[in-house]
Amino acid sequence: MGLSHHVREDWPVIQHTGSRAIVVGGSIGGLTTALLLRRHGFSVDVFERNPEQLDNRGGGIVLQPITMKWFDGHSARRIDELSTSSHHLRYLGPGNEIVHESPAEWRYTSWGSVYRALLGDFDRDRYHLGECFCGFSQDADKVELQFVSGRREMADLVVFADGISSAGRRRLFPDLEREYSGYVGWRGTVREDQVSPETHALLDDALNYSIGDRTHVVLYTIPGMDGELEPGRRLLNYVWYRNVEAGAPLQELTTDMRGFECPVSVPAGQVQPRVIEELKASAPAELAPAAAEVMTQTENPYVQVVFDTRIPGMVDGRVAILGDAAFAARPHAAAGTAKAAHDAWTLHDHLAETTDITEALKRWEPGQLEVGNQLIDRVSAMGRRSQQTNTWTTGDPDLQFGLLGPGA
Repeated sequence: MGLSHHVREDWPVIQHTGSRAIVVGGSIGGLTTALLLRRHGFSVDVFERNPEQLDNRGGGIVLQPITMKWFDGHSARRIDELSTSSHHLRYLGPGNEIVHESPAEWRYTSWGSVYRALLGDFDRDRYHLGECFCGFSQDADKVELQFVSGRREMADLVVFADGISSAGRRRLFPDLEREYSGYVGWRGTVREDQVSPETHALLDDALNYSIGDRTHVVLYTIPGMDGELEPGRRLLNYVWYRNVEAGAPLQELTTDMRGFECPVSVPAGQVQPRVIEELKASAPAELAPAAAEVMTQTENPYVQVVFDTRIPGMVDGRVAILGDAAFAARPHAAAGTAKAAHDAWTLHDHLAETTDITEALKRWEPGQLEVGNQLIDRVSAMGRRSQQTNTWTTGDPDLQFGLLGPGA
């Protein structure tokens, strides 16, 4: 089962007017969910733990059809206003030679561009910043949420879309363990006009790969920091995967400038300078020259720990959990935002069939568990081939396409 999905517009929409929904997590998955629930007549509030808007968080996104679906007639924005495109899949050799190229149509955006557009479609008065969820209880009719601030909220439906570090997942499954992949992803962006014209020309209009010995990097162009689409002001976005042993080496790498260990990611500006120095010194020997130039020109690269998380269930009574909060998958299949959107759209479909919220959730859960487990299986195999066994080859379909699309 893949994640391609077409909402059945011929289904009668069951209005849930008079019911209240709360979405915990105000990122892309949470906002998509909130907007779709509102279409059914729910009164929807979103609670985001960060005290400020998330505009510039995250890097590039390879857009899948399900991620773009909201912008096909439901949004005030069009996807072509928010994204770049390319027409080729390209593999670079150690001397910048093109060792393989094939036609491939893809669109890309930045996390911030999609976030701002979705937030613009939602009611900002119902988007609550700085509210940290800490517990819930429920009976047959209602769910009560408690927040660190002391705030309590009642709802007929609660959806946790609070990401990889989901507090909802920890409450539902406190003993759930994540599985470290054995490698991390270094990420960053550089404006096109900050690299040489030769590098800009080589990387333009393509999804680019450079493959080394148990390492690989993927590069593509995304909108600028403020959504600019003009050549030269766009950003070159990359993810460079490097193996790091579990235990002390990983703990040392993910200790930030304050001395705190960051189990998920060390944000830009908080990575130890000596670590960045080693990274940039290694780039010319491990990557194609164009990829190495982009990496070394990055002012503040940041690092994400690559791991998999599976969840045994996505529903508890009137509570649902979706997106990365449920299944956190390695990024090779470009499936993070797409999986969250797929979860949200299929939940929308099931709520269209019945006024019974708990029944809709029961029907929704099995299919989404199947897709989530298939996604984890797929990206885990892709990661092992690239980073542990080094059996990917130029033009290998598994490097190009995962469950959803190109590795990113």
